[in-house]
Amino acid sequence: MTEPYEGTGPLDAIPGAHPYPRSSRYHDAVIAVHRAADGTEVRYTERRLLPPLPDPGDEETAPHTVADGERPDLLAQRYFGDPSQWWRIADANPVLDPAELTDEPGREIDVPLPGGFPHGTAQGGLRGR
Repeated sequence: MTEPYEGTGPLDAIPGAHPYPRSSRYHDAVIAVHRAADGTEVRYTERRLLPPLPDPGDEETAPHTVADGERPDLLAQRYFGDPSQWWRIADANPVLDPAELTDEPGREIDVPLPGGFPHGTAQGGLRGR
């Protein structure tokens, strides 16, 4: 019996072949193929696993104290210059819903530093400090 699922990691080596832009949280995700019994191929993005949280004291993140009215996308704009990068902040904090990051003014959250957790901030860096 043939395994119906296979990864297509080589797509990542071909410029422009990956369906997600470099700024997407899914850019490094593996695109796999499911083969149905009739031979039809269906491409899908494999599950994206969160990187491990940094250890306390690591200098991969900087603290940010949430102010009233802040949202994850506004913080991403402030720190990375791109509101679509809110997921980098979400990945650096143990929350299930990104809204949890900013729903409590005064809460301290972690913001990834350039080159730090998770996978650095290739599109920008820590700004606004």
